[in-house]
Amino acid sequence: MTELAASAYALLTDGTEIEIRALCAADLEAVRRMHRQLSRESLYLRFFSFSPHAADQMADRLCRAAGPGHAAVSAWLNGELVGVAGYEPDRENAEVAEMALAVADRMHHRGVGTLLLEHLGSLARAQGIRAFRADVLAQNHPMLRVIAAAGFEVRRETSSGVVELMLTLDPDERYLDTVAERERSADVASLTHLLRPSSVAVIGAGRRPGSVGRAILRSVRTSGFAGALYAVNPHAGDRLMTVPCVASVEGLPEAPELAVITVPAAQVAEVARACGRRGARALVVVTSGLDEAASRELREACHRYGMRLVGPNCLGIANTECLDVTFAPQHPARGRAGVVVQSGGVGIALMEQLSRLGVGVSSFVSAGDKYDVSANDLLQWWESDGVTRLGVLHLESFGNPRKFARTAARVARRMPLLTVVAGRSAAGRRAAASHTAAAATPTVTQEALFAQAGVIATHSLGELVGAAALLGHQPVPAGPRVAIVSNAGGAGVLAADACCDAGLTVATLGESTRTELARLLPATAACDSPVDTTAAVDAALYRRCLELVAADSGVDAVIAVICPTAVSVPTSALSGDAPAKPLAAVVLDQPESVVTRYGDIPCYSCPEDAARALGHAWSYGRWLARPRGVMPVLDDVRSGRAGELIEAFLRTHPEGGWLSPPETMTLLGHYGLPMADWCWAESADDAARACVSLGGHVAMKAHVPGVVHKSEAGAVQLGLSGPAEVRDAYHRFHDRFGETLEGVLLQPMQPDGVEVLCGVVQEPVFGPLVVFGLGGTAADALADRTARLTPLTSTDAADMVASLRASSLLSGPYAHVGATAVRNVLVRLGRLADDHPEIAELDLNPVIVLPDTAVAVDARVRVTPRQSWDPYLRRLR
Repeated sequence: MTELAASAYALLTDGTEIEIRALCAADLEAVRRMHRQLSRESLYLRFFSFSPHAADQMADRLCRAAGPGHAAVSAWLNGELVGVAGYEPDRENAEVAEMALAVADRMHHRGVGTLLLEHLGSLARAQGIRAFRADVLAQNHPMLRVIAAAGFEVRRETSSGVVELMLTLDPDERYLDTVAERERSADVASLTHLLRPSSVAVIGAGRRPGSVGRAILRSVRTSGFAGALYAVNPHAGDRLMTVPCVASVEGLPEAPELAVITVPAAQVAEVARACGRRGARALVVVTSGLDEAASRELREACHRYGMRLVGPNCLGIANTECLDVTFAPQHPARGRAGVVVQSGGVGIALMEQLSRLGVGVSSFVSAGDKYDVSANDLLQWWESDGVTRLGVLHLESFGNPRKFARTAARVARRMPLLTVVAGRSAAGRRAAASHTAAAATPTVTQEALFAQAGVIATHSLGELVGAAALLGHQPVPAGPRVAIVSNAGGAGVLAADACCDAGLTVATLGESTRTELARLLPATAACDSPVDTTAAVDAALYRRCLELVAADSGVDAVIAVICPTAVSVPTSALSGDAPAKPLAAVVLDQPESVVTRYGDIPCYSCPEDAARALGHAWSYGRWLARPRGVMPVLDDVRSGRAGELIEAFLRTHPEGGWLSPPETMTLLGHYGLPMADWCWAESADDAARACVSLGGHVAMKAHVPGVVHKSEAGAVQLGLSGPAEVRDAYHRFHDRFGETLEGVLLQPMQPDGVEVLCGVVQEPVFGPLVVFGLGGTAADALADRTARLTPLTSTDAADMVASLRASSLLSGPYAHVGATAVRNVLVRLGRLADDHPEIAELDLNPVIVLPDTAVAVDARVRVTPRQSWDPYLRRLR
């Protein structure tokens, strides 16, 4: 069984939390009781009979121990069984199972059935089952709707009033989109209790000025919250800061929709249980320092009573429409930026900066230790709240990076998302034996995640704030061409350099624009970008120059560089109607790094900051404009046979290890990867015969356990011609390595081409990462690599090839067939890693790229025992 058999919690369509877990023998009576409580109509539609014996027999089958071809899951609400689903082996096809599903009558139309079907399908896929079969009475419209709405590909055949359904379990894009929409709807319903509550209780609000609880109570009271507000403190009397106060949670006059807990760590779990008993729907736990036992009890209380949880160890939350539940020094300005952080200090700084810049905040969540509510939840809230137009994230850890990537990619189509890449220091790197694993540093992995998801990744808070100032006020550039208008020639040159450093190009102005500028400006002015107006121009003329440049068809954005002088102070040129293109200003005597002037013009103190902000905006625009990408159909993949090979290896090597060359080549062949022809030999005579079969001109590589880099160890012989040279080389290997030599791999010599590295590393948190870069013996020294998380789309693979610094090597004669072959290798590696999480490391180095093909001539694969895990399954943390 996979981890799906363990208890998990998920949300129904109305945001109610239920428990999903495997059925066992102890649940038999509960299953029988649920079946007996079904209406006569439901009983007949489910079992094709009114007889209770059929239901009892089904209960017996569901509750027996899981085994080959059989498993069952159940849904529980407040300790009561409300739904069951199971599958049984199909007599004719081991990859098909017969599925059955039942939901308590009172729970119909709340999403129990689809949730059970999702979990059951995920469990079945992990056991190698590719499809469910179900027989449903034609008049059982509710069940037919559940199955149709689940998102699986369904084939239907009707005979004698019975509909036979075949559900394909492979999670294609349509299925994942359908599940994601259900999750978004349920998540937003549950977060409403948190961010738009009708009543709030602050538990632990103190009498002493300066206490956290008192500061939060003041924030709620002064933020314009229109609902019922209560304080809970046994020593404060019946009012605290004019707010009604009670001695305990039990004494609250009504159930608080949101409870804020600021009591000492040792009391948190019991207070959370009291809130649950009183009917609270959401908790914000500000308290820090919970030990392991208290943490476990807090989680259990939230699950038991169905409460969403922010924290512990957090600053709080805010929704500037109605509520501020933080102990920040001031309320954030109402605006359009959603903010989620883990660090409270970073949160305070971001709220202040966004408020100062006129961007403002729509909603804010300090997730703290992130026991439940995370960035994934907030992304879905921003997508739906009708207010947020910009997302700002500061993430120190990821609970489910692959779901984050998919959710962020969807939300980023609607609004820019900004983040800071954290953990970039050398201390965050991990040593690894392979080129691929060594490339998978925390920075590479995070940047791969953000690049795929369309999240704008900055490298400092200042850089993030600068980008937010631009994207919060200006449109996204349609291209990288930036025109520069300056009243100080030297500053214009600096701006041009900064644009090139930021991945932008300095625009070439059209002839008509240059002619008109020459007519308007002094003779000493420069009339092509960067335009130097000279210091003598006044604000009106400088403004006219900006308008002319912005209207040029060869310009996508404008940087206005302004140096106030005693002769002229042209910053007022920024007033008035916005130019036709995105505009960023640089005001050289400005003390702040970035401000906004005249409502919506971001003004930076140096050209580098303005160019970086525009560079990030263009990077986002380019991501929006790229094709969405599809998962290529790989009909020739033999996933089952690959899985059998890995399972056989792990049976004899329980701790895992490197596959032998024959195992490696066979595994990669099951996924259609373009390996050079090969033969395995364990003697000089076998090697000589193999040489003949491979054409007589070969490379030979010794396989010696523990030797990772063969060239450095003298375990490679190239350009061997004929059986005699091969025999001699084999004997030399044997003399060098002795009895540790297990055999040799022979391959035909390949023509010269561009050598690249393609590989996979399994990250503990992020999952499989596909790495691509320059290859051969200089792979580590050159360190020109890029990476993407699986699953890889065709667009992801194309981006990887194009994003190398040395990508020009794959242009010219390699631009079409050769580069396409490389993209095919990357997509197939991603599929292999996705299908088989046991693959810990995989190197294809080098892959030789030729004008008409690509062929891998060396490969290594390390596998480890690993439990299957479905990152897209709906469940709470």
